[in-house]
Amino acid sequence: MFAYYLKLGFRNLRRNPVLTALMVLTLAVGVAASMSSLTLLHAMSGDPIPQKSDRLFVPLLDNAPTQQPEPSPDPPDQLTYRDAVALHNSGKAPHSTAVLGLSGGISTGKPGDRPQLVQGVAVNDDFFSMFDVPFAQGGAWSASDDARGGAVAVISRQLASRLFGDGEAVGRTLRFDNREYRVAGVIDRWNPLPKFYRLVGGNTYEFEDIFLPFNHAIANEMDPNGSVNCNVNGDIEPGYKGLMNSECVWVQFWVELARPGDRAAFAQYLDDYVNEQKKLGRFERPLNNRLYDVMQWLEQQEVVGDDSRLQTWLAFGFLLVCLVNVIGLLLAKFTARSGEIGVRRALGAPRAEIFKQYLTESGVIGAIGGVLGLALTFGVLALMASQSSRIRAIAHVDTTMLVTALGLALVASLLAGLLPTWRACQVRPAVQLKSQ
Repeated sequence: MFAYYLKLGFRNLRRNPVLTALMVLTLAVGVAASMSSLTLLHAMSGDPIPQKSDRLFVPLLDNAPTQQPEPSPDPPDQLTYRDAVALHNSGKAPHSTAVLGLSGGISTGKPGDRPQLVQGVAVNDDFFSMFDVPFAQGGAWSASDDARGGAVAVISRQLASRLFGDGEAVGRTLRFDNREYRVAGVIDRWNPLPKFYRLVGGNTYEFEDIFLPFNHAIANEMDPNGSVNCNVNGDIEPGYKGLMNSECVWVQFWVELARPGDRAAFAQYLDDYVNEQKKLGRFERPLNNRLYDVMQWLEQQEVVGDDSRLQTWLAFGFLLVCLVNVIGLLLAKFTARSGEIGVRRALGAPRAEIFKQYLTESGVIGAIGGVLGLALTFGVLALMASQSSRIRAIAHVDTTMLVTALGLALVASLLAGLLPTWRACQVRPAVQLKSQ
């Protein structure tokens, strides 16, 4: 019987095409508005590395001076160079990596090949295994290259194609920031959203094209491209060495623990480390260390702000307004068919069958509105992406959002059809037959 009602639903759409078009369009616009906002919120609030997000941590140490104009209860979002090196060399975490933003001109070094400005990052070799970075060619540089700061690089697939075409890039040479590097590996498609591993002082939506050994960047005094916070007492020694020896925080740092339960032991190590440093005259404030896992780090950095959530709620409020209008249009559509309903009831059709028929028709309207709403969602996201590189990186409708959009339209139309359908079931056959 459902198949018959479904067929009737599609056939009845043509009985009043203007009214049907208004309902479908109203529902589609509401779905597009809500799904566009929900898609962006979903992209920024999801777990970017669910398989190990409870084992990856950001340690923060509070080295801020005691006397400061506006003291913050939270420690700085990055580490000093010497603290990052000490934590990395301690071996207390199975894997760890520093993260330092870079930028510079890149080319193949051939005559006439003009350098192009790209974004890069200096990391330790553990970075690639910690964050499950896939490789299209080659792999990470070796541990010895990492320790000695070798002139090696890992590049993105897009950069490899731009510099070397579709051929093998591993083993070839490129020139970055006026220095030559041997390509060790080419990263395959890798775009965790949000870009959790570098949220402080960098571009949090567009991904880097080149990765260099951290020790190489330091040895060659490569300028950090990101946040450098020098909230310290006294003067800082001039030059790059002064920055390295200072209490300025400018290095992001991650650790991977073997098990989530190892968190307490590593937190205790951080406390012990700071207490030892206090004996050397550092860390004036009381113990105030933090250890954030991935999702806590996203929350602490306010990747999804209150304004984004508010915009999503407002979009769903607009969808509710659209549903109210659809309810009114359905009432008008079903009321116009009271005579037909009366005849069916007089011929013995129970109210339950009338309810099923007209609710199915509402579902048909919802399915069509959902498809149109999904098309409008793609259009809205494309328009937003053309206006902002930030939106372009996250404006993608995945399978989850695709199913959600269609389900939302169907559920919304069924909810909108409940009142008109109930009203249709209340038609009295005798009254309608007398009026015919």
